[in-house]
Amino acid sequence: MKTLLTAFLLSLTSLEAATKPNILFIAVDDLNDWIGCFGGNSQAITPNLDRLAKEQAMVMNKAYCASTVCCPSRSAILTGKRPSTTGIYGNTQDLKKAPKAKDVLTLPEYFAKNGYHTLSTGKIFHKHPTSEGMDEGQWAFQEFAEGGGGNKGMLWEESPSSASGEKGEEKGQEKGEEREVTKWGACKASVEETKDYVACQWAADQLKRDFDGKPFFMALGISKPHLPWFVPQQFFDLYPLESIKPVEIFRDDLDDIVDANGKRLFKASIGSFDAVDKANMHKQAQRAYLANISYVDHCLGVLFDALKKSQHADNTILMLWGDHGWHLGEKTKYGKTDLWEESDRVPFMVRVPGMTTASVKCDGVVNLLDMYPTLVELCGLPPNAENEGRSFVPLLKDPKMEWKHPTLTTYQFSNHSLTDGRYRYTWYGGKANGTEELYDHSTDPLEHKNLAANPESQEIMAKFKALLPTHNEPDSPTNKDDKKAMRKAGKRKDAK
Repeated sequence: MKTLLTAFLLSLTSLEAATKPNILFIAVDDLNDWIGCFGGNSQAITPNLDRLAKEQAMVMNKAYCASTVCCPSRSAILTGKRPSTTGIYGNTQDLKKAPKAKDVLTLPEYFAKNGYHTLSTGKIFHKHPTSEGMDEGQWAFQEFAEGGGGNKGMLWEESPSSASGEKGEEKGQEKGEEREVTKWGACKASVEETKDYVACQWAADQLKRDFDGKPFFMALGISKPHLPWFVPQQFFDLYPLESIKPVEIFRDDLDDIVDANGKRLFKASIGSFDAVDKANMHKQAQRAYLANISYVDHCLGVLFDALKKSQHADNTILMLWGDHGWHLGEKTKYGKTDLWEESDRVPFMVRVPGMTTASVKCDGVVNLLDMYPTLVELCGLPPNAENEGRSFVPLLKDPKMEWKHPTLTTYQFSNHSLTDGRYRYTWYGGKANGTEELYDHSTDPLEHKNLAANPESQEIMAKFKALLPTHNEPDSPTNKDDKKAMRKAGKRKDAK
């Protein structure tokens, strides 16, 4: 009798596991809204992402990152905690060495604890070199596949820095971070031999498994369009140089961002803008970024097709996100690492079978930090009290409902920006001594006119200011191995 009861209980457990949805968690490095269904650039050729939005997923049109640098953005997503809580503000800070983050149960660990089989390939956690090799977050997954594929050398490449003699380094950039613009070109490898295609094919192959009856949490990290912009020639061919319509540049865009003494906070251009500008290569740079996005779209198409045909098609939640935005001339800048809309807003697509509506562009304001509690709720797991984000499951059920909770983005210590979908308020602490910005997206979506000095803006800013973090955790320890590796980053080439 006892044996029968045990068998019955085990069968109930298996049945419960089988009914829980699977998770496909896709990160795309340095991806902005230059995607057809997001409308960031009308020239973008992204048929697979557009088809996903049309047939299966909802476009989250006002999604924002927790930070505009890879490591703090991803650390926030995976721990469910803000940078101002963990002290992780830069790329050389390892969450496993941060006193306020090292013991937090990360998203994949939480799912494993609650009966999921977890597996991954590519960049999900930020990578950190150690004395024992590269830490890619293998510890967080039950299965971790080493990446493969490469460029096989270059057919051609070019660099605005070489052409102009500029180093392309942003003033105030965190020491050791990657240069914002280096080079781009066509690699010799066929598409099937490249890194992201290999990763997508690996993920597609996993969809043929049944995981012994367990639901799965599969994380896939896509490396492009992170620099250098090296992809096969066929993707450059999609964008003849003479057909490129470059981003409109407003050369006085930063003039009205001043401190209490009237001193401007930023120089006239940021990042590698000067190098691209002096070399007159704006069209070339923007063409290269578009080519990389089309390459990513092509690779992801392999996975989307496999999911659609797989046994898991009707029971798999998909969340696809970019870890932060990217400037391509806007605000006289190339790169990320700031608190303007082009860096803070991210592409985000959500597919929940039986819940989300395809061909819908939702304008509810969400943060990538919210993915953790949202996935927990969607999968019927116990809430994690450590999460600082907000589940947006109600918004997935009703994408037209009002959802304008102001959301926070942080860059480095004590610098924050809040947006409610209409206004963006930014406050710079530290040496900037409380310099402020305010933009009204209803009339100024590209944030050209700073309204912070206007008397009528004071009441609006006061409401936002009350929502700033009351505590800013000091910088967590910096990984010395990372610093050494980052200094060599400009000399490293893409995988061969």
